[in-house]
Amino acid sequence: MARVQIDALQKCEMAAEGGQSEALYSLGLIYATGKGVDVDYVTAHKWFNLAAMRGNHAARDCRTEIARDMSPDQIADAQRQAREWLSQH
Repeated sequence: MARVQIDALQKCEMAAEGGQSEALYSLGLIYATGKGVDVDYVTAHKWFNLAAMRGNHAARDCRTEIARDMSPDQIADAQRQAREWLSQH
């Protein structure tokens, strides 16, 4: 089962490389829920932020929801990571 989850994560990451909003959103969900990975709100926020910037309204809502459980420093870190990802892709 772990192999299937890793494959799904890798597929999402590959699709996200192309900037597909659904793939970015899916990565946010994976990290927000801990599906096959450790829960990581900073990384989830980063992916939700990137998806929201591409017009994904569900990602915008999820980003807002998890931000309630994050510190200002964590949110700033997630935003920095999103900017770095954008500069590389």
